[in-house]
Amino acid sequence: MRKKELAQLVIERLKKEYPKTVCSLDYEDAWKLLVSVRLAAQCTDERVNMIVPSLYEKYPTIEALADADVDDIEKIVRPCGLGKSKARDISKCMKMLRDDFNSTVPDNFDDLMKLPGVGRKSANLIMGDIYNQPAIVTDTHCIRLSNRIGLVNNIKDPKKVEMALLKIIPLEESNDFCHRLVDHGRAVCTARTTPHCDKCCLADICKDSNI
Repeated sequence: MRKKELAQLVIERLKKEYPKTVCSLDYEDAWKLLVSVRLAAQCTDERVNMIVPSLYEKYPTIEALADADVDDIEKIVRPCGLGKSKARDISKCMKMLRDDFNSTVPDNFDDLMKLPGVGRKSANLIMGDIYNQPAIVTDTHCIRLSNRIGLVNNIKDPKKVEMALLKIIPLEESNDFCHRLVDHGRAVCTARTTPHCDKCCLADICKDSNI
């Protein structure tokens, strides 16, 4: 089966399995999604969602967070791990949004990539979820499942996975497809336990299925 044909089958089945899919990070504004995705590095989305309300209660705007002392930010976000570097990136990012972008999150990939602490994964998430542009978010679930299913062949580098998937995933499906991979990766095709292939809607077409 060609990879495009496989991708179409995967898309169709995941749509049936997870018809309503959304980003698992809670946010109300684009800048809050930027903060949350930085905090989510090596941390669960669930924990991030528990921590950020306290941060936004104390610093409710881009300007307030830009003016905040980095040590004060760190005290709040420390439970997410890597507190010093995350607090520093968040502070620098909010300052740049305030000073260079009129307190608005850029709506193009290149400008997003200029922001401190923002990589391709974060930029693609913003482009897809905030600005409804085609985007492939290569998080750990996307990379793991794409390799297991056979959509990519033993590729671990996030950018290379992104480029490979862009060739076979229709642009209009790309954003929701990545969210559904997260849903499936958490519920069935797990990382820390044996994948639940007996419950998987992709078992008969998955390269690594043990059924």
